Amino acid sequence: MMASSNYLDLAGDPRVVGAAAEAGETCGTAAAGSRLINGNLSLHESLETELAAFAGSESSLLFSSGYLANLGVLTSLCGPDDVILSDELNHASIIDGCRLSGARTRVFRHNDTDDLAQALGQEQRSRRRVVVLDGVFSMDGDVAPLRDLVPVAREHGALVILDDAHGIGILGAGGRGTAEQEQVAVDILIGNLGKALASFGAFVACSKQLRSYLINTARSFIFTCALPPPAVAAAREALRIIQQEPFRAQALLQRASQLRAGLRAAGYDTGRSTSHIVPAIIGDNQRAMDLASAALDQGVFAHAVRYPSVPRGSARIRFTPSAGHTANEIATVIDIFTRLRTPEQTTLSTRRAR
Repeated sequence: MMASSNYLDLAGDPRVVGAAAEAGETCGTAAAGSRLINGNLSLHESLETELAAFAGSESSLLFSSGYLANLGVLTSLCGPDDVILSDELNHASIIDGCRLSGARTRVFRHNDTDDLAQALGQEQRSRRRVVVLDGVFSMDGDVAPLRDLVPVAREHGALVILDDAHGIGILGAGGRGTAEQEQVAVDILIGNLGKALASFGAFVACSKQLRSYLINTARSFIFTCALPPPAVAAAREALRIIQQEPFRAQALLQRASQLRAGLRAAGYDTGRSTSHIVPAIIGDNQRAMDLASAALDQGVFAHAVRYPSVPRGSARIRFTPSAGHTANEIATVIDIFTRLRTPEQTTLSTRRAR
């Protein structure tokens, strides 16, 4: 399995499974309502407290998915008098949140500090300026240069929102994500429970004041069912393990580095990847699909991704190894893809669409 977001191999860990089972036995399989009606449990609030401590924030608020978290934050904070500066390769949930907010959205070139500075300089009359960024870009596996981008935002009085779905639990000395790795502070951190934390849902790490505001204004929080107790308990246990077992993140990054180097040696274009997401950019849609199918026939599930998930002409195999993979298993994957590669599978284009 080379296409899973179970990055730290905790989704099947007996401790995580046991915590989920115990919560199901104690609290049932569903919260059976929204947090503001009957679905608010001590489990939710305990996890929020622990996530805030982990993230180094005053508070945090759980959402029922990462998509809902991005929509809730952006639509609550931004309106017609505001401007949002969004990286051109931000996740679809960020793009939709920008659209639904009613704010003007300016898209700046991917990870381009100068382009962001120029755009912010032209927006000084806006009521609020918000810069929204992905931490780890989910299709290319590159990491946002926050130590360059965040100071630019600060210079122009902009709020910084970071969606670090793929960085939380993995990057940084303490597993606190891209901001920790880049040694910067952001105003709002959005994290995911369905990847390194081996569960489902998301959280927003923020100030106590903002948490209270979101509870009363974020429609994607107010009008949806609360996370089920087993999912909350699983995330709590995974969070505990992540902090006690940093070797998991280290192993994941080592396996990703091994895979990236092996694919490059075999002639594949792995693009800008520096993280645990490793693309092999093929270019042509059908060739990417055929390659994924041939690999599956040999026992490797590595998913082909095409437009509109990636720009036209950059179809790829997207690899996401796990901390549970051995070096020998990664070597086997490299060997299979080396043998499957043909001259016709040379990348057609790695140019990113604007």
